[in-house]
Amino acid sequence: MLSEHYTLAAAIGFLLTILSFLMVSKSQQKIVYHRLSSWTSFISPQRPTSSSVTPPRSVSPDKKAPVNAPPPADYKDIFPPWRRESLSIARGDKCLDAGSEIPESLVSERLIPFTADYRICKSPASTYTPMGISLAEVASLGDFTDYAELSGVPLPEPYQDFRIETALPRPYRPLRWGYHQTMSLNRLQTDWWLELEKSYAERIKERKELFVKNGSMVLDYLPGSELGCKEVMEMALQFLCARYPQYFSLSNSEDQGYVFHNGILHNQTIVRDMHPLHVLLENVPEDFAVMIRNPDDGYYYFRAGLLCSSL
Repeated sequence: MLSEHYTLAAAIGFLLTILSFLMVSKSQQKIVYHRLSSWTSFISPQRPTSSSVTPPRSVSPDKKAPVNAPPPADYKDIFPPWRRESLSIARGDKCLDAGSEIPESLVSERLIPFTADYRICKSPASTYTPMGISLAEVASLGDFTDYAELSGVPLPEPYQDFRIETALPRPYRPLRWGYHQTMSLNRLQTDWWLELEKSYAERIKERKELFVKNGSMVLDYLPGSELGCKEVMEMALQFLCARYPQYFSLSNSEDQGYVFHNGILHNQTIVRDMHPLHVLLENVPEDFAVMIRNPDDGYYYFRAGLLCSSL
């Protein structure tokens, strides 16, 4: 019985000590903890005290790459798919050398410089685009060439029943069917590349106001992007004319060149009188970013764009 009393008294004393320690201030707790640590180190001096400082992850600021790391990717000699066999069809002739094979080594040596304007480049017959087409062949294609044949992407089917007054945007339902994480990347339905809706006129007006207010923040282009801007503009106008023939059309005359007729806005755009991105600003309520391949490293860089949605 006596031992049980001693055990109970010791337990009560321990609890009172813990409560007293918790009731004191933080500064007093630090003093008590420091004294207990000193007493413990005196009893067992061979036990080192722990440090609360976390050591750095790496002593050396220059961390070396693992020995088994893969070498950096080299895209300088990697080109997009070539379609030289489509040149003669796109030009509407039967030129025998239009689809002739050109060695990639030759194209790699004679690529158009990154910041060069294709219209004033020297030696156009021996200067090539990354698609393996010479600048002389680009010039022979002319304006508004058959991009469907060159790219392999057909023009859209005419949407004869479309009415701009009642058109609504197609609903976006990413979770309607079985969901698979795809980073929002989906296969393009070519008939729906450029969609129009009943707010078309208001959106065009709003985007033009954004350009007047923000200037190069929404529309700008750098040297070397001339050919890319021309191509995307011509492809967009061809698409609108093929998809919505009741509203859009292209005409060509000797005095004005190509003229884009907009039946919704009831105006006309003389294509050669303005930069291709301004043609898009006047007629297409979509954003465009032009990426150009740099022959020095094979990477693609953002060189021109019409981006109003970022504001």
